[in-house]
Parts: sequence; structure tokens; C-alpha cells
Amino acid sequence: MPVKSKLPAYVAAFINALIIGLSFLFVKIALESANPIDALAHRFTISFVVILIPVLFGLLKLNIRLKDIVSILPLAIFYPTLFFGLQVFGLVSSSSSEAGIILALSPIFTVLLAGFFLKEHTSVWQKYSVLLSVTGVIYIFVMKGTSLDLSNFKGLALLVLSALSMAIYSVLARPLTKKFKPMELTFVMLMIGFIVFNGVSVSKHVWNGSMHEYFQPFTSSAFVLSTLYLGVLSSLVTSLMSNFALSRIEASKMSVFSNLSTLISMLAGILFLQEELGYYHIIGAVMILAGVLGVNFLDPARRKQTGVTKAIPKES
Repeated sequence: MPVKSKLPAYVAAFINALIIGLSFLFVKIALESANPIDALAHRFTISFVVILIPVLFGLLKLNIRLKDIVSILPLAIFYPTLFFGLQVFGLVSSSSSEAGIILALSPIFTVLLAGFFLKEHTSVWQKYSVLLSVTGVIYIFVMKGTSLDLSNFKGLALLVLSALSMAIYSVLARPLTKKFKPMELTFVMLMIGFIVFNGVSVSKHVWNGSMHEYFQPFTSSAFVLSTLYLGVLSSLVTSLMSNFALSRIEASKMSVFSNLSTLISMLAGILFLQEELGYYHIIGAVMILAGVLGVNFLDPARRKQTGVTKAIPKES
């Protein structure tokens, strides 16, 4: 598939990274008024309601049957359910910086899994590019004074599983995007996230007799605004952009865009939180960008000769 025809997919991948990168600011605001599980429940309630309304009014046509939901269910279990669930519980005993380092490993997991299950072939230079991008993320965090506390095995293990869940999602989504529209995949993913996180949150409050605490965060305008961003943009739009991008480009190429989120988050901190810009930020940023470009444009030699990867059917 020519690079020009893939341009919309690259734009979608960049928009996805941009929204996620800015979302960390809004997550911090939301967690000031709600615990992580309640915040996730409200986030996915908003995202599911926003996508459900046009479906109910016939403005959005979805061709989904029960057997289709069963087919998409494994995808929705890994993302958003396991990805966010494992991340939240991992962060209970780990720092956000440790999470940033570990989640940067997701592209490596994706390249390995995509190569094994999807037969996506990557050149040596593409593999080096993935490592360069990941190293750029880790370099920034390390230079900021972050290190992994290996004594916190449980928290780190949950974060590793969270990163692995994201990689598995990318691999599972690739063939499903050939069968379902991105909006159909997104609808089922958000529905499962809505059911799971609200089920856990409401059950916990009913058990503790604290249902009033479930609704209490909505008394904060800051929480409402941040959750609207997280629900509409950082859940609904990013899922749609990610599914669309994976319908056009390989999972290994899409995955490395996640490291751009770290770069965008860093820039947001500098611009909006007056965080200091260090030389290591610039070095890390160059490594991340070089890695993203390398993965997407240093194709295997045989791809240059044929113009298409044999493992991925040519799209109409």
C-alpha cells in the first residue's frame, strides 16, 4: 500500500498520540476528586453514552450481532479492560514515572507478537528504530531521576502486564479491522469498558454502603471537565483513531506512535505546568522521533521490490 494512501492512518495515529499525551494532565485533575476505579467508571460511562446516543437515534448505523460481539470480546478484554485495570492497580504501589518507563516497552512486545502471530516482517533497521524510540522514553525518565524499584515486584509486574495487554490489543485488532468497521470495534470496546468498570465500582460501593460517593465527584466542575476530555477524546476518539490506523498500517508501525505520547506529555508539562526544559528532553525527543520515522519508513527490502507485504493482504 503506497505511503500516500496510508497518510490518513498516520494522521490518525498522530492524533491518537496527541490526545493520550495531553490526557495525563486531565487524569491528574480527575484523580483529585475520585479514586481510580470510579474515575474509570465515569470516564467510560461518558464515552459509551456519547457513542450510544447517535446509534439509538439512527444517526450511526452499526451492523453488529451477538456473535460479532463474541468475536470482538477478546479485543475489548485486553483493551480497555485489562490495560486500564492492570495499570490502575499497578500504580497503587508504583510511581507514574515507573509506569512511563514500563509502558514504553509496549512497542517491543508488539513487534515480537506481530512477527509471530501476524507474520509482520520488520527489517533490522526497523527493529533498531523501535529500540531507539523506547530508549528515548526511558532516557528522559532516567535523567529526571526515575529508577525502577525492583523490590516492588507486584506493582511492576502489573504494569508489565498492562503494557503486554496493549500489545496484544494491537495484534488482535489488525485482523478484526478487516472484518469490522473501526466504529463497530470502538462501540463494543467502549461498551465492555462501561460494563466492567461500572460493575466493579458500583459493586464496591454497594458492598461498602457508600453509593453516595459514586456520584460525589460530579460536584466538582474540574472533575466534570476533565472526565469529559478523558471520556470523549481520550477513550472514544483514541479508540476510533487507533482502530482506523490499524486497519491501514501494520501493528508494529502503529505501536511506536505510543511513544510520541510521552513526548507530547513532556511538552504539555513544560508549556502548561512550567516544568523545566532540560537538554535531556531534547535528546530524548530526537531519539523518539527518529525511532518513529525509522519504524515507518525503513521497510524490509522485499517490500520495496513488491510494494506490499505478503503477510498483509492488499486492501481495496
